[in-house]
Amino acid sequence: MKIIIVGCGKVGLTLTEQLNNEGHDITVIDKDGAKLRTVTDNIDVMGVEGNGAIYQVQMEAGIRETDLLIATTNSDELNMLCCLIAKKAGNCHTIARIRNPEYANEVRYIREELNLSMAINPEQAAAREIARLLKFPSVIKIDTFSKGRVELMKFIIPQDSVLNDMPVYQVAPKLHCSILICAVERAHEVIIPDGNFHLKSGDTISFVAAPAQATEFFKQVGIANTTIKSAMFVGGGKITYYLAKMLEETKIKVKIIEQDLARCNELSELLPKAMIIHGDGSDQQLLLEEGICQTEAFASLTGFDEENIMLSLFAATMTKGKLVTKINRIAFEDVIQQLNLGSIIYPKLITADSIVRYVRAMQNSMGSNVETLYKIVANKAEALEFRVGKESSLIGKPLEKLSFKDNLLIACINRNGKIITPRGKDTIEQGDSVIVVTTHSGLKDLKDILK
Repeated sequence: MKIIIVGCGKVGLTLTEQLNNEGHDITVIDKDGAKLRTVTDNIDVMGVEGNGAIYQVQMEAGIRETDLLIATTNSDELNMLCCLIAKKAGNCHTIARIRNPEYANEVRYIREELNLSMAINPEQAAAREIARLLKFPSVIKIDTFSKGRVELMKFIIPQDSVLNDMPVYQVAPKLHCSILICAVERAHEVIIPDGNFHLKSGDTISFVAAPAQATEFFKQVGIANTTIKSAMFVGGGKITYYLAKMLEETKIKVKIIEQDLARCNELSELLPKAMIIHGDGSDQQLLLEEGICQTEAFASLTGFDEENIMLSLFAATMTKGKLVTKINRIAFEDVIQQLNLGSIIYPKLITADSIVRYVRAMQNSMGSNVETLYKIVANKAEALEFRVGKESSLIGKPLEKLSFKDNLLIACINRNGKIITPRGKDTIEQGDSVIVVTTHSGLKDLKDILK
């Protein structure tokens, strides 16, 4: 597909890399020539210098032959204008990044009026993910499929756990719960395990289950899912605002520490149920005075990765509560993963995943459709949900008779709301949602899972 990306910021760059790796023809537009050259020197894409909202610049980038334009500049209004012009000039699909909370309640109207294919808000998406994690504090990552009927959860096997040295095939029968372990991270390796694979303490495992079965699993392995009653957030930016707004309906008492006095006053009006503290969140004395030792959840959400990492490392020594760390850049991911930072949130990756999912759905065949896509480990493994159409060549064939690619697992089948943990005799039928976990990237259609 031919895709134009307007804006070479963090999200634009991540998208350019991911979509280029999937074999698309990418053209990037940016006003900053130096930034543009850095992108085109490092990634095999075309670059056009200029304002992406100018008709002539879009024509130079080839808008008439383009299938999709994605606007990811720092300005919501510019993104909307880029999409409006692209729609008129090229009649292509358009995606706009719209971040301002003032637009949050009007996104549906904006999408319909501007005929946008998709409007994405990275901060709101990140806040939604953190809110889910606070409801299930034992887990370091949680993704949902099939409108919440199926969950993909990630957690670290504790020392002396019943899971230590247990082969995967024994987990479900021994613990009396219907779950499927679909990925294991050990050292720097990501393994899609078979039944004979032995789990070890310290492994990070990802498993698929219905919510009730996941709760039962944690009970069986001795991990209590205690409800969080208090949370402390450092940094009063957009993510913090969206998150505190989402938590207003819960019983969680929210405390926000923000350095900018004007922003504190603004948040006090916007979030009457939250306690807003004016102060430097990196001041250890302030954190101790505000009760970091007693808080049940701590999230470092400032605009600086280094500060977020240091805050979370400090919080880890002070509280046994749930930790969440926001990271914007991913230059040292392997190092970051080994630090005690709790759940790590990458807003730009959440955004990129949503857009890549849409792009794959656009180019699928009639046989099936990518409905959901999550990176389990950045660039190493992904989980996809396919909707099976009537044209699919896999319908009615027992799974044991199909020849799947290596490092690939059918993790779950959702049939009219009934969650099936697949076995060899099970079949895929029309209308099913099928969840696949694999280290192969770029699957666009269910038939791509076959050798």
